[in-house]
Amino acid sequence: MRIINRTLSKRLKGLSLKFPVIALVGPRQSGKTTLVRHVFTDYNYISLEEPDNRLFAQQDPRGFLNSFTGKIIIDEAQRVPDLFSYIQTKADDNNINGQFILTGSQNFLLHEKISQSLAGRVAILKLLPFTIFELKAEKIEYDRFEENIFNGFYPPLYKRKLKPEEWFPNYVHTYLEKDVRQIKNILDLGQFHLFLKMCAGRVGQQLNLSSLAADCGISHTTARSWISLLESSFIIFLQRPYYKNFNKRLTKMPKLYFYDIGLATFLLGIKSSLEIQLHYAKGALFENFVIAELMKHQTHLYNNPPEIYYYRDKRGHEVDCLIDYGAQVKAIEIKASQTISGSFFKELLFWNELSNSVPEDSYLVYGGSETQKRTKATVVSWKNLEIFFKQ
Repeated sequence: MRIINRTLSKRLKGLSLKFPVIALVGPRQSGKTTLVRHVFTDYNYISLEEPDNRLFAQQDPRGFLNSFTGKIIIDEAQRVPDLFSYIQTKADDNNINGQFILTGSQNFLLHEKISQSLAGRVAILKLLPFTIFELKAEKIEYDRFEENIFNGFYPPLYKRKLKPEEWFPNYVHTYLEKDVRQIKNILDLGQFHLFLKMCAGRVGQQLNLSSLAADCGISHTTARSWISLLESSFIIFLQRPYYKNFNKRLTKMPKLYFYDIGLATFLLGIKSSLEIQLHYAKGALFENFVIAELMKHQTHLYNNPPEIYYYRDKRGHEVDCLIDYGAQVKAIEIKASQTISGSFFKELLFWNELSNSVPEDSYLVYGGSETQKRTKATVVSWKNLEIFFKQ
């Protein structure tokens, strides 16, 4: 099977020399097992997805851990959360950095137990689906962004050369049957599946929980709970509005995006990359694609999510993306068009005037292939998003 190098590998290896426990979390099928087994080739490996292993760890956690000599990878560690307190004791007794590598696809369960048992002993890293940068390094590239949007970035699609229509139905079914039922007692999975599809129809939009709840026939409270579930299991993330109050008339609702644009495309019922070209959601999908790439790459590179916001006031002015680097804020407008129009720079000019920013910090990401500096902003091709990470 082809191994595609991950940006996170270097940081994962480095932190294993400084902490006794490493926890690698991320969505199901993001490549966590492949990564840790590739980086830590001399470790023992065991998966708690296997019923016999899980039963052993549940009934005799001390005996389970003592059955291994040397360092150990425990896959799907969240399946036996009581094991963490025993890992704490063993890590303290042995005082060996990198002794335990834990993986888990349920973020909040792992974090809850870590806060109780492993605080100060564990480094937590997040592995998301492939980025366009990782695929480009392996010479996996498309001429049209619609191909990226349709296929998405989950590793099995590339390692096993699967088609989206072959893989995504099984992924959604597994997510609903395993992760959702383990995390929350949701009786009507069909209703939750509808909720998931409704979220896909709202990518790039402000999240109005009342409207979403009404469309799905659920309460506002349930909608809020299910959004938290989708965040915890790495299906969606929320982009917050920029917090600096320029005129006290700013919107307060976050915008909704999927970590993997291919999953959102599948949930919308899109059957081919060609269909995207004329689809009503093309612009929103392209925006989700760009912002998710920035989010994933920053997370893998620096082990923390970027400070990514959007700006919108009640007069209708909106900037799609603001990346706050502390001393500098980069403003980004995102347009799926392959042809650049002068009107695309309108909101960037407004932002520069409002915030006293300079054109050198303004960018237009578009669906074409040319990257060029202009007077009003730097025009960036969707193929060259690495420009935002160059020092």
